[in-house]
Amino acid sequence: MKTFPEGNAIVYCEGAFASTYGKTAHGLVRFTERYRILSVVDSGLAGEDAGRVLDGKANGIPVVSSLSEALRRAGETGVAATHLVIGLATDGGALDPHARQAVLEAVHAGLNVDCGLHTFLTEDPDLADVARTRGVCLRDVRKPPPVDRLHFFSGKIEAVEALKIAVLGTDSAVGKRTTAWLIVHEFRRRGVAAELVGTGQTAWLQGVRYGLILDSLINDFVSGEIEHAVWSAWKEAAPSVIVIEGQGSLMNPAYPGGFEILAAGRPDVVVLQHAPARKDYDGFPGYPVHPLPRQIAVIEMLSDKPVCAVTVHHEGLAPDQVPAVCRSIEKEAGRPAFDVLLDGAGPLVDLLGGLRSEQKRSRHHGG
Repeated sequence: MKTFPEGNAIVYCEGAFASTYGKTAHGLVRFTERYRILSVVDSGLAGEDAGRVLDGKANGIPVVSSLSEALRRAGETGVAATHLVIGLATDGGALDPHARQAVLEAVHAGLNVDCGLHTFLTEDPDLADVARTRGVCLRDVRKPPPVDRLHFFSGKIEAVEALKIAVLGTDSAVGKRTTAWLIVHEFRRRGVAAELVGTGQTAWLQGVRYGLILDSLINDFVSGEIEHAVWSAWKEAAPSVIVIEGQGSLMNPAYPGGFEILAAGRPDVVVLQHAPARKDYDGFPGYPVHPLPRQIAVIEMLSDKPVCAVTVHHEGLAPDQVPAVCRSIEKEAGRPAFDVLLDGAGPLVDLLGGLRSEQKRSRHHGG
């Protein structure tokens, strides 16, 4: 198994750290085992603390104006940067010219570069030539794997006896992965073996042990790769709980993820992440987010499994508004609602732990 951290990373997120287009950077700032995060590049927020910008709590990761400033700061602290990580999550996964210039600057400076976009650095002849000359590595996290390494759905998912929890969402960029990690970490804090199955490039950049990058795959193999990742986590780590990261949302017009997760991951229960202040689907004005009760009904109809809770993404809300919003959701949707980022995952995991106990009793009695 790979030893983490791999190195010391500067995260490039120019112009996007305060938006949903910076969600990869957000994940890395909140948690990653793959790197030590030294700084975030976004000139519009230079001088700020990345944790304070993101969650209102300083975490000691500075936001800087440029890659050159990030390198200078790293030199001054005596912790040399080894990687540049692209923290952008752009529409269509495109790398814009400014970001490409930053990559070129990083390679000239002797940094390895990891990118989770659909623009592949290794297929850019100029970048590849400079990387070879400088002896550094370009990694395209979203590059499709060879077909002979992929898996087709087989039914082996039925051997998995762990409680499988899918964290789906009512929209894209709504906090599903963060909630999934918080659930895993809280179970582990309680001494319960738990694994995350990542389904996107950010989870990979965070160092998830088991997973796939769903939108890099040929469609024929998506279900099989989901099944194989969940089964591998069960077979190799023998956890009591497996949390599956959702993608997009079932009704998002551009990112209708989740169908394969329900069909192939076969979760026992679903946690639904929701941004109650968001009126339209992310990036698509005029496409209203479908009502929460309808989204719950669709998930339960497709999966024949319960949505046991709604978790709140509090964008557009003041902290003191959240309790009333949660009460409103509970009344509207008939499900308990939690803001795990503000309040921690403890109450949610209390609920999920009870479901795990029921599952164990049912199996013991042959139900």
